[in-house]
Amino acid sequence: METVLLTGFEPFQGEVLNPSWEIARTLSGETLANRFRIVAKRLPTAFSTAADELYSAIESVHPRAVICLGEAGGRTQLTPERVAINIIDARIPDNQGAQPQDEPISQDGPVGYFSLLPLRPMVEAIQAVGVPAAISDTAGTFVCNYVFYTLMHHIHTHNLQIAGGFMHVPYMTEQVLAKKAPGLPLDLMAKGVRAAVEAVVQSFPERPTLMC
Repeated sequence: METVLLTGFEPFQGEVLNPSWEIARTLSGETLANRFRIVAKRLPTAFSTAADELYSAIESVHPRAVICLGEAGGRTQLTPERVAINIIDARIPDNQGAQPQDEPISQDGPVGYFSLLPLRPMVEAIQAVGVPAAISDTAGTFVCNYVFYTLMHHIHTHNLQIAGGFMHVPYMTEQVLAKKAPGLPLDLMAKGVRAAVEAVVQSFPERPTLMC
């Protein structure tokens, strides 16, 4: 059984929930296309540790695909991200109090990386199950973009045969009452992310069967 690594973040900025992790852990253990099992990993919302924990998870589960989820408060759709950029410009401190600004993520890395996920089929699959979705061209400059960029840099510099990328999700319904912001129910977002993961694994060719 091959694996898809699905990550989410711990709550930040005083929140008690982060929809990215709630979705990931809801889907953890599910089997897709009789070939793939979803493995969930919670990442810290911290520049100093998030990438190392992501790399450790990749080394542990040897995934065929890595899909990182993050919270984007104010959005109304599931939004697969097209591009990660080589910059940190934190509007707020992370969970360790760090607030880097105008700093490159990698001194020797490229300006950006495009996602290796099939974005259009993902959006179409999400919409087909009744969940709003659109491709996004900005992953921000906080820990979400940092994880997205470091994932892509890790894949490219280590020549890993992994499909990788990032998707933002809105607030959960439980979060929006105090914020007066848009949100979606957890079960609906989990349904949409599941459809997106299915679109990713369906894009992989069947591995040849070894005959003796």
